[in-house]
Amino acid sequence: MFKIVVKIIEVIGMSDKSWEDAAKDAVESAAKTVKNITGVDVIHFTATVKDGKIVKYKANCKLAFIVE
Repeated sequence: MFKIVVKIIEVIGMSDKSWEDAAKDAVESAAKTVKNITGVDVIHFTATVKDGKIVKYKANCKLAFIVE
C-alpha cells in the first residue's frame, strides 16, 4: 500500500499591489525553503490602511506539501 504524508503550514504573504499578489508572495516565499508544495488555501485577507487608502495587502494562507 502506498502512503503519502501531507503537512499543512500557515503563512502570510504581503504586497503593495493586491491580495492576489500577496497570496503569490506567500507561496513563492515558502517555496524557497519548503519543497513539494501541492496546494494553497487562502483563508483570510487583511490590509493596512493609511490616510483612508490601502497601503499593504495581506493574505493568510495554508500551504499543503508532501513530506518525503
